[in-house]
Amino acid sequence: MRESNVVTGAFGNIGKYITERLLWDGKEVRTLTRSGAWRYDVEALPFNFDDPSQLVESLRGATTLYNTYWIRFPYGEISHEKAVENSLVLIKAAEEAGVRRIVHISITNPSGHSALSYFKGKALVERAITESALSYAIVRPTVVFGPRSILVNNIAWLLRRFPIFPIPGSGDYRIQPVSVEDVAEIAVRAGQEDDNVVIDAVGPEIYMYDQLVGLIAQRIHSRAKIVHVRPNLALLLANLVGYLVRDVVITKEEIEGLMANLLVSRGSPTGRMLFSNWLEENGDNLGRRYLSELAISYQREGWPLRRSRRVSP
Repeated sequence: MRESNVVTGAFGNIGKYITERLLWDGKEVRTLTRSGAWRYDVEALPFNFDDPSQLVESLRGATTLYNTYWIRFPYGEISHEKAVENSLVLIKAAEEAGVRRIVHISITNPSGHSALSYFKGKALVERAITESALSYAIVRPTVVFGPRSILVNNIAWLLRRFPIFPIPGSGDYRIQPVSVEDVAEIAVRAGQEDDNVVIDAVGPEIYMYDQLVGLIAQRIHSRAKIVHVRPNLALLLANLVGYLVRDVVITKEEIEGLMANLLVSRGSPTGRMLFSNWLEENGDNLGRRYLSELAISYQREGWPLRRSRRVSP
């Protein structure tokens, strides 16, 4: 029998690449999701957080669980606290189903003492995994770039369409982008191992944030003026753009996490792809259309948009 794997969110950005790598390696894959049919030979099952017994059955027979489940920001009835609760249900169900190993996608620099609910929630889920009976690998990516990278694409979109690009504060805080392909490779490789490990998934290049924005602007031949503004003003301007595109462009917590240098690793690079090379190869198409987080991740997952108009991804 082929090795059986469950990938949560096989329709999402990282989950899609993990799924494709596993299928390429001849592995059996099924997914837990709220979305519709998958285009490959992957059985799609509901999360069933409210029915743990059904969740156990969905996981039964799997050797490895690749968990990408999380939310970028609170929306409607779902919050980071609720995402933690759902994650704990998933971990317990994996134990009861006899899953051998969990590969969990986290974030760099999580902390149970953080004032940022995203990073605090990630730390709480990590702790639950390390205290469980499961063999585990915790993979901590920074900002992920690739064909469906919302952050990088929408920076380019803003640079293409507006005369100014506001940067919160000095812009001298660091960011270490990693390719989605590298994250998937690190995760799948970790799934084949037995030791309990925590791995930062980070690329070989580190930029100051204003340097990253400048590099994107140069590649797409943007004429936008890059200006430094107070973080509160940057958030206000982002909210105005968000109103126009019916999306959440960036949150206060995301700005604070970025400015606190939480999207950079203290360790050595684990990814191989250079952001600069990827940008050179993909810049012509980058930012040609806006990618909506609400449309891609929230409406698709069954949470209706508060406003009537949807922005197509």
